[in-house]
Amino acid sequence: MKNSGLNFRHLYFFWMVAKEGGVTRAAERLGLAVQTISMQLASLEKSVGKQLLEPQGRRLVPTEAGKLALSYCDQIFLLGDQLQDALEEAETDKMRLAVGISDSLPKLIAFRLLQATQQMDTRVRLVCMEDEFENLLADLALGKLDVVLTDRTVRAGGSLKVFSHLLGESDMKLFGVPRLARKYRRNFPDSLHGAPLLVPTRNNALRGRIDAWLVERQVRPEIVGEFEDNAMLNTFGRNGLGLFFAPSALAQDIEDQFGAVLVGDAPELREHFYAISNARKITHPAIEAILNEVHSGLFA
Repeated sequence: MKNSGLNFRHLYFFWMVAKEGGVTRAAERLGLAVQTISMQLASLEKSVGKQLLEPQGRRLVPTEAGKLALSYCDQIFLLGDQLQDALEEAETDKMRLAVGISDSLPKLIAFRLLQATQQMDTRVRLVCMEDEFENLLADLALGKLDVVLTDRTVRAGGSLKVFSHLLGESDMKLFGVPRLARKYRRNFPDSLHGAPLLVPTRNNALRGRIDAWLVERQVRPEIVGEFEDNAMLNTFGRNGLGLFFAPSALAQDIEDQFGAVLVGDAPELREHFYAISNARKITHPAIEAILNEVHSGLFA
């Protein structure tokens, strides 16, 4: 067998520099001298016979060879983390569930879904990460996540081998703080002409349905804010900056937590919720618990 001379310590320092974008930041993160990191990088590049990092402005970025090396490092250190987690779970009798939560998914919906995992006989340790949809899919494909909870399906014909599982759907209602609700509740939805409205950005599947719903009713509200992050949208809504749509399944939570009340029903407007996994058939017990919660009437 060929001895490559690769050293895991060298690989780790390369990985950190690539992630941090520079030797100085990596050294600060690791609490080491810049010279130490530089020497480790030089040793690694000498052992592989290729330049792995190159300057781009003020940053160090991977070369083509570096990108390949970085992809392997991601897998190597991910496996290391998973091994540590598995050993900890064996000692504590806990099950780990790594969940990606799309930034456009209502956080109360995510909470309702994940709450089911805490009712299992086996204790579940949740690891929740929020990010943009595409980033979460990439992490899922790499094995960093067990499932992604989101409000959209994966487009057919994509390069990633992941699968969409429809969890359910909910009709929508329009909410606002009491001051706005009193003003726009009468003659809804005609009253929405010129009303301040908070909506998702156009890369959100729900936005297109909201636009179509408004056109069909021939009303033109004033769009005062567009948000990728659903939590940010709700924050602006609870502070009275505008009216906002939310799933009817969350009506009581919206009133209790956000102080917003019902303006009007929009039963024709529906939001869908999905679990994205690496397999056509979901077998993870914690994810099955989520599915059982849905089947018991979460979105009824």
